Amino acid sequence: MSGEDSSKPLTYRDAGVDIDAGDALVDAIKPLAASTRRPGADGALGGFGGLFDLKAAGFKDPVLVSGTDGVGTKLMLAFATNRHETIGIDLVAMCANDVLAQGAEPLFFLDYFATGKLDAGTGAKVITGIAEGCRQAGCTLVGGETAEMPGMYAPGHYDLAGFVVGAVERPDILPKTDDMKPGDVLVALASSGPHSNGYSLIRRIVERTGLAWEDCAPFDEKKKLGEALLAPTRIYVKSLLPLIRNKRIKGLAHITGGGLTENTPRMLPDHLVAKIDDKAWTLPPVFDWLQRAGSVSDAEMRRTFNCGVGIVMAVDPVVAQPLMERLIDQGEEPFVIGELGAA
Repeated sequence: MSGEDSSKPLTYRDAGVDIDAGDALVDAIKPLAASTRRPGADGALGGFGGLFDLKAAGFKDPVLVSGTDGVGTKLMLAFATNRHETIGIDLVAMCANDVLAQGAEPLFFLDYFATGKLDAGTGAKVITGIAEGCRQAGCTLVGGETAEMPGMYAPGHYDLAGFVVGAVERPDILPKTDDMKPGDVLVALASSGPHSNGYSLIRRIVERTGLAWEDCAPFDEKKKLGEALLAPTRIYVKSLLPLIRNKRIKGLAHITGGGLTENTPRMLPDHLVAKIDDKAWTLPPVFDWLQRAGSVSDAEMRRTFNCGVGIVMAVDPVVAQPLMERLIDQGEEPFVIGELGAA
């Protein structure tokens, strides 16, 4: 017997769910969502569904492209360091870059935030990051779900998932495998670090070194280790979408789980392979440190981490140089990592 007064009226709050806290978070989210509005997004936050008008967004013969993802065990680093401001950018980036790889413009985004006991302050920080990611991707935050589920998560922990819908005019769908040929150039854009992949291995490596998250990062003396490893995933939409629409790109590969080894072939037809020169770029300091500290093999590095390459595009050799010059003008760091060859 629990000793609880069985005649006492129970409420949802007694069971661990605070509806008022959830309502307060929704009110805090509304101005963040409003800051992401774009043509085509006319529905008000808080309805049963998010509305989007493709015609108002300027599309004539669109194909919808959808994607969903999370940020994996990078969340564990956010919990350990109590840094939640940028994890939402990661969430949007993982979804938006994926639909971009099909040639699509991300149009609208929804998030799923689940926790055992809602902390409105933490929730607001996470959603602030999601809104910033949406602004970077040019998509609107049309809604989402905040779930408070007592007993499902450890205290202070939460889970995140994201869902994006984009659109591409039918002739612009990527990859254009029929146009690809041996000799096409592989141009890469730099990553900001591990992005949102490989964090289970990263945490094991840090554990082996004995370093604390608040210690100075061995690869960046200006930052603490946890802060440096939480660098948000880069979003490439605004840099690459104009090039896609100008027919400059034949294929795109978003370098996520599986690294260069497994993601680059996803944009290629069976008769072509990617010939990547590992010496074409310098391994960024964070990856150099991870490899040395964890005694990680070259092959394991290439299939676990992006190794400094956030996205790879296949382009005709004739347009490679002017394309790279345009990207440099936009503040990007493009570099050639190889070419396509016959399988």
